[in-house]
Amino acid sequence: MIIKELDYNEYKGKKYQAEILSDRYLSIETEEESEGFDIKWVMSSEPLRMTINEDLLSDWLDEPVAYGAFEGEKLIGMVEGFLEKWNNRFRIANICVFDNENRRCGIGTELMNTILKDAVKSGARMAVLETQTFNFKAISFYKKHGFELIGFDRYAYSNTGPEEHNMRVEMGKKL
Repeated sequence: MIIKELDYNEYKGKKYQAEILSDRYLSIETEEESEGFDIKWVMSSEPLRMTINEDLLSDWLDEPVAYGAFEGEKLIGMVEGFLEKWNNRFRIANICVFDNENRRCGIGTELMNTILKDAVKSGARMAVLETQTFNFKAISFYKKHGFELIGFDRYAYSNTGPEEHNMRVEMGKKL
C-alpha cells in the first residue's frame, strides 16, 4: 500500500462508495433540569447501516488537497481537506477506507497522518471534521488520533435526527 497525492483534475467528481455498520450510537438528549445535554453511548437493538455515495473533491472545498491509498493501481482509500481561512482551521472533509476488508489495517492512520501534516504546514490552529452519531468506529478512530467532541447538531440532516440516531458531530484536534 502506498499513499500519494491525488491529481485534482483527474479525481475531481469521481465517485466512491462505502458502508457504515455500527452496533451503537451516541445519544444526545436534552436534560430539562439542567438545561444541558446528556451524551452517552447506547447499544442499538439492531445493526445501524448506511451506504455512502460521495464525490471526491467537491466544488465546496476551497483549494483542497487530497491523498489516496493505493494497492497497486487500485484506489482503496482517500482523505481530502482544506484550510478554512475565515477561522484558521483545517477541515478534513472526507476520510474513508472503501472496503471493510481493508479497514483496521493501518490505512486510515496513514491517511490521517498524511493530511494532518498538511494541516500543520498550513498554519491552521486546529484540525476539524464531521461525523455522525451512529458511526461508532469513526468516532473511536478520531479519538485515537487526538480528536475530541467540539460540537453537535441534532437536526443537521433531518427533523428526525435524534429518532434516527443520525446527528452531526463535530470533532477537533488542536495543532
